[in-house]
Amino acid sequence: MVLTIGIIYFLYILVKIYISIMEIGYVARAKNMTPVILPKQKYIEAAMYKIASERLNMISTLFDYVLFIFWVGYGLRWLNTLVNIDNELVKSVVFIDLFIIVNYIVSLPFDIYSKFYLDKKFGFSNITLKIFITDIIKLSIVFLVFGSLVIFGISYIIETFKLWWFWGFVFIYLIIIGVNIIYPTFIAPLFNKFIPLENEDLKKSIEKLMSQAGLKSSGIFTMDASKRDNRLNAYFGGLGSSKRVVLFDTLIKKLTKNELLSVLGHELGHFKHKDIIKNILIMGVLLFLIFAIFGNLPESLFLSFGLQKTAFSVIAFFLLLSPIVAFIFMPVMGVLSRSNEYAADEYGSKCESKQTLANALEKLANENKSFPVSHPLYIFFYFTHPPLVERLKRLGKNYNDSNMALKENCEI
Repeated sequence: MVLTIGIIYFLYILVKIYISIMEIGYVARAKNMTPVILPKQKYIEAAMYKIASERLNMISTLFDYVLFIFWVGYGLRWLNTLVNIDNELVKSVVFIDLFIIVNYIVSLPFDIYSKFYLDKKFGFSNITLKIFITDIIKLSIVFLVFGSLVIFGISYIIETFKLWWFWGFVFIYLIIIGVNIIYPTFIAPLFNKFIPLENEDLKKSIEKLMSQAGLKSSGIFTMDASKRDNRLNAYFGGLGSSKRVVLFDTLIKKLTKNELLSVLGHELGHFKHKDIIKNILIMGVLLFLIFAIFGNLPESLFLSFGLQKTAFSVIAFFLLLSPIVAFIFMPVMGVLSRSNEYAADEYGSKCESKQTLANALEKLANENKSFPVSHPLYIFFYFTHPPLVERLKRLGKNYNDSNMALKENCEI
């Protein structure tokens, strides 16, 4: 059993690294071809950033494999000995808290390198050491309070119910829905400042769009995203009465009023087509499958790793192995998501015009240094949005794209 788990995880890592190698090679070749969407200098910068990010991702993936070997080979038994508490529920909370904290600390250098070197080198990150440390402290408090309560709840279900995996799924699914409801008003404000949109003309135009889509929100807000990052974005957050429109301050500075409205029109398209509800349902199906799989793991599996089948060992294996299950289902979720994005683009283009939305998407790509093409295999596994070239073509843009030949001739 140990060997089987090890082989499965190794294959998972191998596939991820192979996909990254294919993407790096593809982007490196595309970088030297005729620029698409972006001007030449931005096109090259976007390619270099993509390559550097993917190399960092490869190293992080290899590190994840080393960490996995550590936990299954020694770490879980060591932590079990270290946390010598008789009460099973309390032990489960302490064990899983320590498990997550160790993983976070040893992975922290990747986050530091990304924010303080890579993103700063390419002009994205504005984060300071003070903000970074403050964020960590706030995240730690939220995790230790809220996260520990969730761990306690799922541990109680595992120890109490025979069909624990079903009730555990219901519990976690309700938690996810609850977090979506409270995130805009309770969690997000811990990390960013949200102020009501002051531009009355823009506010009225946005309210008109929402009224046409049948969306009622708790307000339209500007977020001080620029204190951490220069990227542009906007989103509709929350569920039910907590729904709110959030505009990054960077977005307001860079887009015209009509372009901004077309971007919000795209987001309203997701609301109109009930994509948020669909995504929650799809997430529920995936979560149910994961719980069904891990709820029926044989006790011999845990014994082969030197552990009893207890609440903390079940949760630890869930955290270690569920990424594999999620990775397998990612292509299916990606196909559905990309289809939804095309439909949202269609709705957004009707709010203003296809040309306006296309211009907005081009500006977003320029400011965010988003490389416009990717390897088909990378798209298949990771893209929740269609490639930008394809989106713009549907909006009426024409490209003499030499990268299309590269796409057709690349090897998967």
